[in-house]
Amino acid sequence: MAAACWSVKGLVALITGGASGLGLATAERLVGQGATAVLLDLPNSDGEARAKKLGKSCAFAPAYVTSEKEVQAALTLAREKFGRVDVAVNCAGIAVGSQTYNLKKSQAHTLEDFQRVINVNLIGTFNVIRLVAGEMGQNESDQGGQRGVIINTASVAAFEGQVGQAAYSASKGGIVGMILPIARDLAPMGIQVMTIAPGLFGTPLLTTLPDKVRNFLASQVPFPSRLGDPAEYAHLVQAIMENSFFNGEVIRLDGAIRMQP
Repeated sequence: MAAACWSVKGLVALITGGASGLGLATAERLVGQGATAVLLDLPNSDGEARAKKLGKSCAFAPAYVTSEKEVQAALTLAREKFGRVDVAVNCAGIAVGSQTYNLKKSQAHTLEDFQRVINVNLIGTFNVIRLVAGEMGQNESDQGGQRGVIINTASVAAFEGQVGQAAYSASKGGIVGMILPIARDLAPMGIQVMTIAPGLFGTPLLTTLPDKVRNFLASQVPFPSRLGDPAEYAHLVQAIMENSFFNGEVIRLDGAIRMQP
């Protein structure tokens, strides 16, 4: 049987964290390739302006990924405005830097900070997955039986967490750990599930750092020795969407970096 390959053109994508960074780059690429996109981001984000700039093929859905009601409202918006949801790309995430216990300050990592990172990055990702799966299940399958694609964002910190990254690494490690069982859960529905683990990228989190710091971080990448471009993440998203045999796996996108302590 010949492989059935999706074309990005005409697909409808829900992108969390879509107002900036990796999410915005993904939206720009997909819309540029003929898809439509719903940018799900915080109510106080630049989502409305970003969506307007991308034109009629884009809409903004203000929502917290941890809210069932708000994520469902975003899915309803996508269905009412564009007819369905074919793709979900989970880019929303936060980070804190805090050691488990700081001896010099006699201070423990706050439980509130740890829980907040897990809640947004891990539970928020799962919340979107479980709800969008129901939406995709209503789609007509293609000739290969496929109804949708879900792409999550982990991090190389899931494998080589650095000092102060206990919460962030745990949240991203959880995303890595759930990818295979979720892919297996959704296989009968014809939904492809993948995760990308980016390394050091030129997102707002890093671009606000001093040049000296950014240059040092870039020099740690074996090749190419630079920060990743969000457009490269978006390119990989498209490649996954167009190849249905990608499933249940994590792809590192990191220039061969292995983070030091």
